[in-house]
Amino acid sequence: MKSFDEFLEKKFPESRRKAYYLMAIHEQLPRQVHRDLREMGWTKARELVKVARMERQNFDCAPWVHKAKQMPREEFKREVERHLTGKEAEPWEMLYFKVYKSQLAVIEQALEIAALMLGSHRARGYCLEMICADFLAGANLDPTGNSDALLLALSRIYLLLPNSHREEFLLRIPKAS
Repeated sequence: MKSFDEFLEKKFPESRRKAYYLMAIHEQLPRQVHRDLREMGWTKARELVKVARMERQNFDCAPWVHKAKQMPREEFKREVERHLTGKEAEPWEMLYFKVYKSQLAVIEQALEIAALMLGSHRARGYCLEMICADFLAGANLDPTGNSDALLLALSRIYLLLPNSHREEFLLRIPKAS
């Protein structure tokens, strides 16, 4: 091969990213873990790398390898996330629906603007939720309608505000007499 890029193209035509994941697994995980890689799978090993990087010299691989072998992939990912952040990861669901090519530009633009407003580190799903919350806030004008979704959306938006703005927000709400 003339270059590393040529090697990656030939060996991993479907995904260069997978090649880089495999390199990180090989470099970051201790040698004793390598014999267990086939049994746990590379996607769990990729999650294990996150723990190894965080803990460095204090990384105790045996319990993590055992968990990786025993747990289903998504459950293991949540376990790693809980370990890294100290927070319980919220269960999630994949949404699939068809959009026409003519609609795609509007959807992408709305998601980009939401990301700019909410912070570009926010996931696209979160941005979509806030777009929907904004829609519900304007569209839920029927006082006899179910306002649970609107209440949830408003509470999520409220929690985005810094503490000083939360206080100001509460002061602006008219008191019912």
